[in-house]
Amino acid sequence: MKNRREFLIKSALGATGLALAPSWLQGAPAIIKSLNKPNSLINGVQIGCITYSFRSLPDQSAEATLSYVKECGISAIELMGDPAESFAGMPANPIDRMAMFQLMGKQRRGEELSEDEKAKMADMRAQADSYGKEVAAWRAKADMKKFEQIRKMYKDAGVSIYAFKPSAFGKNNSELEITYGMRAAKALGASHVTLEHPSDDAHTLKLGKLGEQNGMTVAYHGHEQQTFDFWDTALAQSPKNALNLDMGHYIAAGHKDLMTLIQKQSKHIMSMHTKDRQTPENGKGNVVWGSGDTPIGDVLKMMQKNKYSFPATIELEYQVPEGSSPITEVQKCLEFCQKALG
Repeated sequence: MKNRREFLIKSALGATGLALAPSWLQGAPAIIKSLNKPNSLINGVQIGCITYSFRSLPDQSAEATLSYVKECGISAIELMGDPAESFAGMPANPIDRMAMFQLMGKQRRGEELSEDEKAKMADMRAQADSYGKEVAAWRAKADMKKFEQIRKMYKDAGVSIYAFKPSAFGKNNSELEITYGMRAAKALGASHVTLEHPSDDAHTLKLGKLGEQNGMTVAYHGHEQQTFDFWDTALAQSPKNALNLDMGHYIAAGHKDLMTLIQKQSKHIMSMHTKDRQTPENGKGNVVWGSGDTPIGDVLKMMQKNKYSFPATIELEYQVPEGSSPITEVQKCLEFCQKALG
């Protein structure tokens, strides 16, 4: 009885003290819960990051990727397929990713590959075809609970996943793989999947209809082929087709109506890749933020003013300076956004 009486007295005193405490202290459990968690929602604008930005780091696991994101101070991401799918048990990729990225980058820039490079690319493409069949078989029976575990792991660390980008939505992928990718995205908590625009109206129609069936939005990314009406056909085909606009590539293509495009398509933009590139007159370079021709600050301020809800996704594509790292450079990009929105 004595112990019970002491417990009741202490409980009453505690309740009284909490009632008299300042409002910020009454919310202490919520404050404690958010300690050591990143927050890149800056004055109403969600700054995110695509995990492709960390592609040069050796550990590409879901756990390591989360640590990179947290260290950068980012609280929302577009997640590439490999970290999530490897966590879920996908067979290991035998291809040298970095070598392939480099060769594909040269081709995209219109640079001529040497005979040795062409042979390497042909060999990697052959490996990719074989690996693709192995992955397709795995995806047919993949356990969605693994993706739910990733969602929880990231959420517990203060990071939400708003987009998912696996290699499951191409013209060579089956409907089964496409559906798998959409189901995995939903399990991760993503509102949309992203992919390179296929430049094929039949395929965007197919993806849009599958998006309707699976309750998932499909956002198409573009490079220098982006134009003011680049997405119009896909948008007309399905309410589940949308934009994953890339502001840097749009400027490098020579267009001067970026702000107008964003205003026109704001309701259809699910996320927007954010980088600094130069105009064709200045060389089209992918450069350190603030040294190119992309009006990143103006776009962010317009997003803030107009209360656009889509995230601005940091994509680190400029050359990481010697002595630095992708994490440090993404941190600098986030600081640029903070100053623009301050």
